[in-house]
Amino acid sequence: MKTLVNRPDLLAEICAATDAEQDIAALEQTLQRLVPEAGLRHVLTRGNWHRPGGVVDGDFNPVSSNIRRWAEQESAGDVDTLIANYADAGYFATQLSGKTHYFTFACGSGPADFIQLEIEQLQEVVDRQLVAADWYPDSLEEFLDPLDSPRLSPVPVAQPFYRFRRITPIARLLDDTNGDSRAFVALRRFLQDWRDSSAAEGTHFCHHWILALREYMDRDGEVRLTASPVTTFRGTLPDLPPGETLVGAELANAIHAYDRVVGYPFAWFFHMLSRQAENYQLAKAVLRDLMGAYDYLPARDLKVLRQWEAQSYAV
Repeated sequence: MKTLVNRPDLLAEICAATDAEQDIAALEQTLQRLVPEAGLRHVLTRGNWHRPGGVVDGDFNPVSSNIRRWAEQESAGDVDTLIANYADAGYFATQLSGKTHYFTFACGSGPADFIQLEIEQLQEVVDRQLVAADWYPDSLEEFLDPLDSPRLSPVPVAQPFYRFRRITPIARLLDDTNGDSRAFVALRRFLQDWRDSSAAEGTHFCHHWILALREYMDRDGEVRLTASPVTTFRGTLPDLPPGETLVGAELANAIHAYDRVVGYPFAWFFHMLSRQAENYQLAKAVLRDLMGAYDYLPARDLKVLRQWEAQSYAV
């Protein structure tokens, strides 16, 4: 595992050398050969995001790989000069169309004891005319990220490629300074509830969830990090059972059926917590049943559920 965690340069080389037009399994197998004992696996791909790309000419030949750096150099701080100089150049602005592949491997029995590897798959595509007719941005920022400039069909101008994003030991992340922030309180409890429930009796947490990591700058100019659990369930996630209308055996059958589809016990509880827009009538309905004549949850799950009732939270 140290081969990967301590060698981001090696991961970058692997990404650069792997054909992104092949199936993701080819990259997975290459990574598995580095740490065959780790059980590394591809668990999720998240896509449909974009970031600014570069500049190409009318024949889609590259002018610059970084539109911001190019615009700052060419404008010398004056966006009007930039527009005047390139109004008739026939250049296009591009964007990087991307998706992120998540790989995980366990390094201990606790739910936080895993390594998360993120690799991006990117392709440069045409986004818009660099200077559109009758369009005059007021600033360089508006030129770089225009809201009203017409977009073009995203024609590829280069082959797709992989890029190493980051590798994160999750247990270490939770021990870091940012891990003491309020944003991580609910996450720590989510992981603790997993450890204390019947969900921990099956496969490792990292086979069913990844953490979506996002950096932001706080009011003091310090870089902070948030981490939100995202299910690795593939396909359309089923709706949670309606706690408002089900009771007794029907409710028991519904939550157990949900768990079977998702792939581990007590899954309905963790998916309920990860949907902050949901109401929590389902948990309350199960608790009403179990305080009455019904007994369809293991004792450890009931304990977790009652602790949630005493102090509810979501992630």
